[in-house]
Amino acid sequence: MKNKVYLDFDSAVADMKDGMTFMSPGFGNVGLARNLLAAVHRLGVKNLTGISNNAGSLDERVDVGTLIEAGQVKKMICAFTAPTHPSQITPFVQMYNDGVLDAELVPQGTLAERMRAAGAGIGAFYTPASVGTELAEGKEHREINGRTYVLEYPLPADFALIRAWRADTFGNLQFRLTQRNFNPVMAMAADITVVEVEDSIVEPGDIDPDCVHVPGVYVDRLIKIPPDGDWD
Repeated sequence: MKNKVYLDFDSAVADMKDGMTFMSPGFGNVGLARNLLAAVHRLGVKNLTGISNNAGSLDERVDVGTLIEAGQVKKMICAFTAPTHPSQITPFVQMYNDGVLDAELVPQGTLAERMRAAGAGIGAFYTPASVGTELAEGKEHREINGRTYVLEYPLPADFALIRAWRADTFGNLQFRLTQRNFNPVMAMAADITVVEVEDSIVEPGDIDPDCVHVPGVYVDRLIKIPPDGDWD
């Protein structure tokens, strides 16, 4: 069986290249793979396309905004492009207003479904979300049972940088709290899924099958977060 456990974060993302697409879940500290994002920052790859719940915050800790501010990201695809308070100007907002990077706003449910479609091999799907808004302009519309829908396409990625609470060496993952928002669908939608593990990496069979939220077949690399490397 292939060894999926890596000793450090840098080696786990060392083959990420310029121009690739990466996924980062968001949803607070418990759902963010800050150590892996820091490794991508150190790697220095550029012209990345990021897929995330949001485009970073004013938090001093590492997040997607760290890569944006460093000029490593050319486009963000996310559910929230504006900060939570209008008086806050994040690096993303400033750079977008300056025309330095591009952005695609996607309704949160549609974002999740586009990623799930990528993982499930679905070619496209219709959704009523965004009908009648700017987000639906230029997209195919179809009436089904008297209701108008918009055609949306899958959203795959080269890398998913996610965080799990527990894993086994095969890559079966157990999440907790907000980790279960975008982490599971992102794990299935990427060519390479890299996971930083919060609690422990155990042997196969040590996690109750009822507690496995993502099967190991979707996971490529695992790194245990060291005690001095956590961001709580």
